[in-house]
Amino acid sequence: MVSDSTVPASPSFAPTRPSQQRMHTPDDRLVHLVLDYVSERLSIPETPLDHPGQKAEVDAILDGLVTREGMDAEKVLDIYSEHLSKTVLSADSPRYWAFIPSAPTKAALLFDMVVSAASLQGISWLEAAGAVAAENQALRWIADAARLPAGAGGTFVSGGSAGNLSALVVARDTARRRLVERDGEHARHRRLRIAVSDQAHSSVKNTMSIIDVDPLVVRTADHRFTGEALRAALDADGDPGSVIAVVATSGTTNAGIIDDLRGVGTIARERGMWFHVDGAYGGAGLFASSVRELYDGIELVDSFVVDPHKWLFAPYDCAALLYREPRLAKAVHTQDASYLDAIHHDDGSYEWNPTDYAYHLTRRARGLPLWFSLVVNGTDAYAEAIEHSITLATAVAREIDAAPHLELLREPTLGMVLFRRVGWTAADYDAWAARLLKDQVAFITSTSWEGETVGRFSFIHPATTLEMLREVLATTV
Repeated sequence: MVSDSTVPASPSFAPTRPSQQRMHTPDDRLVHLVLDYVSERLSIPETPLDHPGQKAEVDAILDGLVTREGMDAEKVLDIYSEHLSKTVLSADSPRYWAFIPSAPTKAALLFDMVVSAASLQGISWLEAAGAVAAENQALRWIADAARLPAGAGGTFVSGGSAGNLSALVVARDTARRRLVERDGEHARHRRLRIAVSDQAHSSVKNTMSIIDVDPLVVRTADHRFTGEALRAALDADGDPGSVIAVVATSGTTNAGIIDDLRGVGTIARERGMWFHVDGAYGGAGLFASSVRELYDGIELVDSFVVDPHKWLFAPYDCAALLYREPRLAKAVHTQDASYLDAIHHDDGSYEWNPTDYAYHLTRRARGLPLWFSLVVNGTDAYAEAIEHSITLATAVAREIDAAPHLELLREPTLGMVLFRRVGWTAADYDAWAARLLKDQVAFITSTSWEGETVGRFSFIHPATTLEMLREVLATTV
């Protein structure tokens, strides 16, 4: 028995102060301020590009805004609208053709507000059954396009980098477990490798560093990873048994090239290697009938990533990660803790926990905006919007062919166009891009192709027109 003298006195309970109450009290004025701003933004016929921000100017805008007492919401929103937002380049502008653009549908943007306003998380079936089921319906749409089996499934993560990391962790751990079962405990310490092409995305290279596996880099002919090249690399290697996985790409970021998925996947099956496809950008081409045959073999994958926030018209941050056998991912990624026991019942009442299929635990239901837009707009609209980018790229290629001062570097496959302006240096491309952005005509960045600085267009937005491109090409004369 504990004596009364050893029991600490209860602290006095501080009543809620007005400043605390204000943060969680409904505020109609604040609601209307924000919704009016959102309504105005969504009503803009063409989203402006805006301009890069200078650090000194941005710092001056922000200086002194965080105070003990707080500031009037209307004034803060004005600061954002009139100053800060102008320094954020709009990836959803139909004139944004640099890097990989984004073009979320109006329905997806609006439902992203619903996800935020309702504080929807997507951690477990126990906490978010409806959200999880809806996300899984969107994942099934993607899995069906890839012709994956009925049991395939996964989760939405923040982006392609997170998807590649999560999938290759499963590849590593699954392979190591099988090696130990076959060769004994000493195999646990064997160095493992993953075969990748010299065109693999930087996130794949970073992933291998993070998970402590080594690359077997396969040199490509014409920038395309083929089964023939993979077989030759494995046959020439002194330790092919250490190569436990291979990564192919369905739409490279720089040029939109789709690897030989059938050839690479077949060899992966023959050699017992995990087959992962990074389709963060180009995987959406699965829904375009004009190029669907180029994805032949994707049905062989063990894991696959595609980013809806790129070419499937969802808001940031949304990447779909799918596994042929989700149980393998669940065995690797499920986090065990006493407080998580409630979400890991074995009685079948909790159907799917998205946290079990990637390295994350806490996650927002980031797949719901895609689901809502898909259900509202229908699958035909998605296919047509993707086809638009492919058709536009081909049309722009013909414009370049017809211009004597321009050279097309390769026939476009998806929505990427690489070209040379004869006689230009890297500085000329940079100056040209700077002028176009200053005049709000387009946002373009150069790229490197076989050691040379060249021009590059990346098309995603369905509102981008050939007339816009002709206007830009005319400035290269």
